[in-house]
Amino acid sequence: MTYDMNDAELPRGSDLIPDGSFVKIVMHIRKGGVDGQGEVDRGLLKDSKTGSDAKSLDCEFTVVAGPHIRRKFWQTFTVVGGKLDENGVSIAWKISKGHFRAMIDSALGLDSQDMSEATKAKRVLRGLADLHGITFAAKVMVQPANDPRYGDNNRLDRVVLPGEPEYRRIMDGEAVPAQPSNRPARPAAPAASAPPAWAGNAAPAAPEARQWERPGAASPAAMAPPPAAAPALGGPSWLNG
Repeated sequence: MTYDMNDAELPRGSDLIPDGSFVKIVMHIRKGGVDGQGEVDRGLLKDSKTGSDAKSLDCEFTVVAGPHIRRKFWQTFTVVGGKLDENGVSIAWKISKGHFRAMIDSALGLDSQDMSEATKAKRVLRGLADLHGITFAAKVMVQPANDPRYGDNNRLDRVVLPGEPEYRRIMDGEAVPAQPSNRPARPAAPAASAPPAWAGNAAPAAPEARQWERPGAASPAAMAPPPAAAPALGGPSWLNG
């Protein structure tokens, strides 16, 4: 048989989402095979590769609207283990928990200062698997690689919350001007140059579970999540449509 490649889609470039871009993104959790707390999170977490006791959520983010639509980036969030605070609580988990709460507020349009019982109930999850498929507004940064053998990466800079001037435009899929995160890029290697003849042999000078309660939102299956991410049904409405 033959294969006709004429109708194949060409690969996208490897260029990053520009630093400071505002985007509407959906988060999918890629199962790591380690059980979390409770049946909903069975096989959900990922072990550390460094021998630490830390366990994390392996998350894939996909832009769903605007000029960077269908672009992806990946990030892990530690949810168990690692360094502990004075009360014996994982410091990384407290940071991740703050991100997750902000995602819920952004996805549902909740006032972050609203602590009414009805609003608080919307922030309660059966398990971390309920975050699979959440869609929210975000600002994305470019994180310079620490090792020159690897390229820079996109990361979640912060979640954009209701009340911020960019929020409504992001959620409506409009293009919003980027605001660079002002993080120094990795310095470029100094260019080599030949010393002048009169310098002799002198060396040249030496030179960082619910479809988020949005009407008409697609289910995680319709959003084509990674095959390994298959949260249990029966959870919050943003997972089940």
